[in-house]
Amino acid sequence: MAFERLVRFVPKGDTSRVLVGEPVDSSVDVGLAVYKGEEVQVKVYSGSSVLDAGSPTGETAVIGQILSPVTANEAGTIRCIGLNQYKRHAEEAKMSIPDIPTLFLKPPTCLAGPYPEPTIIPKHTIASDSADYESELAIILGKEAKNVSEADALDYVLGYTACNDISSRASQFAQTQWCYSKGFDGACPIGPVLVSKDVIKDVGKLRLRGLKNGKAVQDSPLTDLIFSVEQIVSFVSQGTTLPKGTVIITGTPAGVGFAHKPQELLHDGDEFIVEIQPHIGSLVNKLQNEK
Repeated sequence: MAFERLVRFVPKGDTSRVLVGEPVDSSVDVGLAVYKGEEVQVKVYSGSSVLDAGSPTGETAVIGQILSPVTANEAGTIRCIGLNQYKRHAEEAKMSIPDIPTLFLKPPTCLAGPYPEPTIIPKHTIASDSADYESELAIILGKEAKNVSEADALDYVLGYTACNDISSRASQFAQTQWCYSKGFDGACPIGPVLVSKDVIKDVGKLRLRGLKNGKAVQDSPLTDLIFSVEQIVSFVSQGTTLPKGTVIITGTPAGVGFAHKPQELLHDGDEFIVEIQPHIGSLVNKLQNEK
């Protein structure tokens, strides 16, 4: 069954169920509406996963809690394109523009959902005051991929969502690789909806913003991507089997917290929103110190 936007959610009034469906209002920013306490009606599908959503059942339900579009088991190891992915971000980080994508990995335990699921600042990183955000577009694959050509890459893409690549800069800058500093539990919240690649035919027409406590700290069109979706999917699939449901995050634009003067780092109680318009909407995260 073709879809435009899918949301995985717990329905209001029944915490025993996890449903998949399509918002009744195709224009609503699902993440922002739920955060504001507004009722969002969803046309329920017969499937239990966005990877096999099934067809409309005729039932409608109100979102009680938004979940990440895919589960940790479905996502598996998360593929991440490094901080060079946007031209202006490469410049602010004083790194040269790469000839090939820089790849690092996040474990499945990083995967998390939007508000009200808290975004945790690990206790062992609090003293360094180095928690940071990275607003990103995420790709979700709809079928297994290996040795994919750029020409065929979009055939493997199911759709797109928003991501916040939470990072500990102190840990990152203390090492030559980034998996540890970006691999903590819950450090990859994604959502709020999965938008079909048939709706977003050109990611260059999307605009990505990061808002910390209501202040825009990142703002970039996706035309600033160094590597296209096709190049990214092809590259990460070479010699490597990417299961159906694999999440690939595509890099962040200029404006990350450590580069601001003064710095705009994340602290307990902060609100951070990754907004990708049109279609995807707002991934809302509330930061919380680990107890």
